[in-house]
Amino acid sequence: MMETLATLILSVLAMLSIGLLFVGLTRLQEADPVQSRLSKYAVPARSLEELELRQPFSERIVKPIVGRISSFLIRRTPPKTVESIKRNLVLAGNPYNMDVRDLLGIKGLLALLLGGMVLLVFVRGGNLLMGMLFSLVLGALGYYVPNIWLSSRVSARKSELVKTLPDALDLLTVCVEAGLGFDSAMFKVSQKWDNALSLEFSRVLSEIRMGKTRREALRALVARTDVQDIATFVGAIIQADQLGVSIAKVLQIQSEQMRTRRRQRAEELAHQAPIKMIFPMVFLIFPSIYVIVLGPALPTLVKGITGK
Repeated sequence: MMETLATLILSVLAMLSIGLLFVGLTRLQEADPVQSRLSKYAVPARSLEELELRQPFSERIVKPIVGRISSFLIRRTPPKTVESIKRNLVLAGNPYNMDVRDLLGIKGLLALLLGGMVLLVFVRGGNLLMGMLFSLVLGALGYYVPNIWLSSRVSARKSELVKTLPDALDLLTVCVEAGLGFDSAMFKVSQKWDNALSLEFSRVLSEIRMGKTRREALRALVARTDVQDIATFVGAIIQADQLGVSIAKVLQIQSEQMRTRRRQRAEELAHQAPIKMIFPMVFLIFPSIYVIVLGPALPTLVKGITGK
């Protein structure tokens, strides 16, 4: 009887042990709730190679190549040329947050790509001398294409500033006559539009908040834009501020003058249109008309002249 009872107790203990072992293993397989919550917010550590591979192709390959080319070119570029490029970048509004090194790197990369591709084509054709000549020509072209692009950006930005200035002056006049200060009126203009002039007004206000006087910030605006209308407007505002003249009256006069100048520019362009149309008419339209009108009669004329 005792042996049977002992066997039964041992069986029960063994079953309990197996059950507890199973429960423990199940608990170990379950995720810790604290760790599971933290894993939703914590970023797992990655290796340096994985971080590099996650970057786009332009950051991994193109940008280092451009940086090395720009470092090589900037040491061999005259300081006056560097200052001219920097000035044009400022006038263009710093497109794509580009600096002088970036532009020089792009110029060198384009020159190498165009020159190398042409040289490779001619070398495979067995004409090394012509390949070197054309590669130099296209390499020089690729080197100066970014300058043409930058000049076009400068011209487009200046044109945009000239076109939007009269409307901005109207809004400035309305805001000042409604009781706002000049700085608050500029803030309203920067909030209403999203163009080059509103961005420049925002920069002027930022410089004033950083400690510059209004006169210094406005003169910096003239230096960044290089537009005669803006220089005239800024000069009038500075003079009115110094003499204590009503800014609202100055703004009203400046707005009328800017609109008159814009109308005069439109009339000037309209007068230039007939002269500009001469070349496409002579070289493109008139030949087509001659072909259509005289084409059917040409065989008869040739037959009459030759007698055949």
